[in-house]
Amino acid sequence: MTSQERFLTVLKGGIPDRVPSFELLIDRGFRKAVNPELDFYDFQEAMGFDMVLCGLGSSDEPIQWENKAKQIFRDKWGVRQQFTGEVMPSIIDQSPRIGSLEELSHYQPPDPAHPAMLNQVRNIATRFKGKMAIGYLGEATFAVQQYLRGGLEQLMIDYALGEELPKRIAAMAADYYCELYRNVIREGVEVIVLGDDYAGKSGPFMSPAHFREYIYPGLKRVVQTCKQAGAQVIKHSDGDLWKLLDMIVASGVDALGPLEPLPTMRLSRIKAAYPKVTVVGNIDVALLSTGTADQVQQRTRECLADAAPGGRFILSSGNSIASSVQPELYRTMVATKNRYGDYPMPQPA
Repeated sequence: MTSQERFLTVLKGGIPDRVPSFELLIDRGFRKAVNPELDFYDFQEAMGFDMVLCGLGSSDEPIQWENKAKQIFRDKWGVRQQFTGEVMPSIIDQSPRIGSLEELSHYQPPDPAHPAMLNQVRNIATRFKGKMAIGYLGEATFAVQQYLRGGLEQLMIDYALGEELPKRIAAMAADYYCELYRNVIREGVEVIVLGDDYAGKSGPFMSPAHFREYIYPGLKRVVQTCKQAGAQVIKHSDGDLWKLLDMIVASGVDALGPLEPLPTMRLSRIKAAYPKVTVVGNIDVALLSTGTADQVQQRTRECLADAAPGGRFILSSGNSIASSVQPELYRTMVATKNRYGDYPMPQPA
């Protein structure tokens, strides 16, 4: 099988020749430590990933520099951020803050046909189509609600007060992302990966009732748009999602992950509860940063034994490859998958 065939087979419920892999985000420092000669995309192929991912986290996202020397910029939503050397920039402040329906009516959302994004996808498709699955990392609605309402705390207050404004922001964000994803799928993208973290280690940030009211409608609309356009959908979130999983799965996603390695989020448990959904994960980033090679090998074998039987499993870290990840430990994870990840799965030692 090619990497493309392997990856899409798993998302569609088939059993491939071996367990596929990809990573959500990859820190630039990590890439340079492994191989400084490769660009962002060739690096993903060199690491043996089965899907090449563009979109968020790449150098092709449209931004407006405010202070290039200090690496301060505004993103496509107008949010002021700063590159710090980590895999994702830090939000400096939550402007522009939309304070009313009137202000929202004058807000101009980003361009879903921005040439930088579409040219990026065309170039990736030219380089990798037929070799690796082509993925695009983006969001749905929850992150945009936070951006434009001034942060998570204010948004949770809005939910508690039953405010209309977050619903309107979510509808606007869904309009944008539906059009964006239709555009990139038309240019060759086969898999949409949706970010938006809904939870922490102790559970969701919001109640299931608030999720259903404020988040689920936009999420479902985005997922269904991607499916109708011909793509598969992977939904990522950190944290303990168990109370929200029925709704997330009902939106139509094909896969969940990368999922954080928490006792409540054991991959085999999720596969048993949702047998038509692929799981992605979930080697602890802390282990890949501070562990030993023996520990990483053991944990990778445990993960394979737990989640790989029967297919519908993609190996990755439990989140993304941060600057703290040690190249030799990540190589150990990859080598262990390559040794023990073929189908039919070998019996546990």
